[in-house]
Parts: sequence; C-alpha cells; structure tokens
Amino acid sequence: MPIHDKVAAANKISELLQAVISHTGLRLKYRITVDPPAPHDRDWETPEIFVEFAGPDSAMLLNRGGELMRALELLSLETLRVPGHEHEKVIFDCENFRSLRLEELRAAAKVAADKVRSSGIEYRFAPMSSRERRMVHLALRDFPDLHTESDGEGARRAVVVLPGPADPNVRRTRSR
Repeated sequence: MPIHDKVAAANKISELLQAVISHTGLRLKYRITVDPPAPHDRDWETPEIFVEFAGPDSAMLLNRGGELMRALELLSLETLRVPGHEHEKVIFDCENFRSLRLEELRAAAKVAADKVRSSGIEYRFAPMSSRERRMVHLALRDFPDLHTESDGEGARRAVVVLPGPADPNVRRTRSR
C-alpha cells in the first residue's frame, strides 16, 4: 500500500526532524525528496520519500553503523504509521552511507558464498536489520548452488547461507 499523500508525509517528517535537530543542537541539514529516481545500484529499492542529511554532525548519524540515522528513520516510519513490510518506502541517507553499506554487504555475501562452496558447511551472518538481511538475500539470489534463509527472532535475526539449491517445498524462514 503506497503512502497516500506523500507531500503531507514529507512535511510530517520535516516537522519531526526540525524538532529533533533544534532540541538536540545537532548541526545538520536535510533535504527531503518525494518520488526520487531509483538508484542505479538498487533496482529492488524504490523509496517514495528519500531524506538526505549533511552537515558538521553527519558523523554522529553514522556512528555505530548508522544507528542514529536508522533510529530517526524508524521514528519517522512510526509517526507516519507505515507498516513494517513497507518500510522501504521511506529511506534516510547521509554521505552515501547506504550505497557503501550495500557494497560491504555484497562483498561479505561473496566471501560467505565462497566459504560455503569450499567447506559445504552453512555460514551464519551476525544479526542485522531486515533491510540488510534483504540486501544479503538479494546479493546471493543468482547463485544456483546456494540458498539463503533468515533465522532467529527479533534483533537476533540473521541470514544463513546454505549449500545446495533451495527446496521450493520448504519455507524460507527458520526459527529456533
């Protein structure tokens, strides 16, 4: 389900960010784009609202893997009441962090694929967000001799790379 009034949603995000920035004293500016063009390296990610940060305190947004930026993004999603399965409709970025993280995850997925191929033993990534898990799944989708599954619950959910093709009769999500 798309965001019905994207301009109103963008204005709500702007109000939230203005309040956070003014109350925290962060030295940040942001630009909100409604219906941005799809990035060439992320054909699977088509946000309806894109928020880009810049400023002297950009590093604070990106510390600990972009934790603060992701928290602001989540607050915005909750404010707009966007359901979890549609969180990719609102995306925050700063200093090209998302593209750099995507490249990092693609490289890690390739290393994991090589390890699984050479050892025949599954490889488990550290727990990560649903968006990052999706990036790993997509990075490995064209490897016919491997398959991926998500395993675990909540904040402990991780991608597992397994040898062999996926069994279409088995659900792709594992839980312990």
